Amino acid sequence: MKLHTIAFTDFRNLLDSTHEMGGGVNILYGDNAQGKTNFLEAAYICATGRSQRGASDREMIRFGRKEAHVSVETGDGSRIDVHLRRDGKKSAAVNHTPVRRLGELFGNLLTVVFSPEDLKLIKSGPAERRRFMDIELCQLNRVYYYELQQYYRALKQRNNLLKDIRRRAGAMDTLPVWDRQLAEHGKKIIGHRNVFVDLLNPIASDIHGRITSGRETLYIGYAPDTPADSLEERLTKSHEKDIAQGGTSVGVHRDDLIFSINGVDCRIYGSQGQQRTASLSAKLAEVRFIRRHKGHDPVLLLDDVLSELDKDRQRFLLESMEHIQIIMTCTGAEDILRKAPEGSKIMRVTDGRVE
Repeated sequence: MKLHTIAFTDFRNLLDSTHEMGGGVNILYGDNAQGKTNFLEAAYICATGRSQRGASDREMIRFGRKEAHVSVETGDGSRIDVHLRRDGKKSAAVNHTPVRRLGELFGNLLTVVFSPEDLKLIKSGPAERRRFMDIELCQLNRVYYYELQQYYRALKQRNNLLKDIRRRAGAMDTLPVWDRQLAEHGKKIIGHRNVFVDLLNPIASDIHGRITSGRETLYIGYAPDTPADSLEERLTKSHEKDIAQGGTSVGVHRDDLIFSINGVDCRIYGSQGQQRTASLSAKLAEVRFIRRHKGHDPVLLLDDVLSELDKDRQRFLLESMEHIQIIMTCTGAEDILRKAPEGSKIMRVTDGRVE
C-alpha cells in the first residue's frame, strides 16, 4: 500500500497545498515547530480518523478558521477525505462516499507510526502498551474497533452509576446490567488480544535476535487483568470496592503486556538500551504483522525517531524497511540526507510551507 498524494486545507499551520509522495523514502526536514509532524498527522488522520498525538479536532484546525480538510489518494486509486469542524462532528468519505461511522476508515490506508515516545513503550505505563495493541488491532479488524468502542461506553456508564449509587441506593439495581455488558464485550476483546500477541511475539523475537546478533531473546506476553471466563464474576465481587472508589477496578481497561529478555522482566530489570531495542523490535514487528495478514505493507511514518537511535539501529531500521514507503521527519538534515537511499524524495518544511 502506498500513499500517492496528500492535500490539506486549513490544517494546523500547513499552507494549503497538495503533494505527490515518492514510493520509497520521503524525508521532511527543517527546524523544530515548522510543521513536519503536522504533515504526518494529516496522513494518520486519514487512516484512523484521529490524531496520533491525541489532539482534539479543534486543535487541528488552523487558528481563526472554522473548518479543516485533509485528503489522500492511495496507489490503487482510492481516495480518503476527512473534514474537521470547530463547531460540529468530523466527517469522512472513502471514494467520495460518506462513511456512517469513523470505524469504516480503518483498513483503507494502513499506517505504522514510530516516534521517540514509542521507544519508551516498555518504560511507560500499561496504558501505552494497551494503546500499542489497540491501534494495530483496530486497523486490521473493524469488529475489534466496535467491540472496544462498546466496552468503553459501557465502562463510562458503569462508572457514572457507581458514583450515583453513593447518592441514591436504588441505583444499585441496574449495576448487574453493566457488569454483563462489560463482560460480554471484554471477553471478545481478550480473545482478539490473545491471538494478536501470540502472532506478534515470534515476529518481534526474530527481529530482536537480529538486532542483538542472537545475544538476546525477546518474549512478548499478554497479561489480561482478569481471565475472560471469570470477568463477570470478578465484576460482581468488586461491587463494594468499586462503589467506594467510584470507578471500575477490574476489566480489559487494566490489561498489560509483558516484555522479557532472556527470561527476565525487561520493564523492571532491563537496561535503557535493552528497553529501547525491545520497543524498536515491537514496532518493526507491526510492519511485518500487517504484511503477513493483509498481503501488503503499511506506510511507515517516522517522526524524528532516527535521532534517538545509534548508528547501528538507524542502519537496521532503514535496511529492514527498504521495500516499503516511508515518510519521515528530521531536524539534523545533513547526516540523514547522506544516508538517504537513492531516489528518496526530499522536502523542506519552513513555517508550514512544504517544498
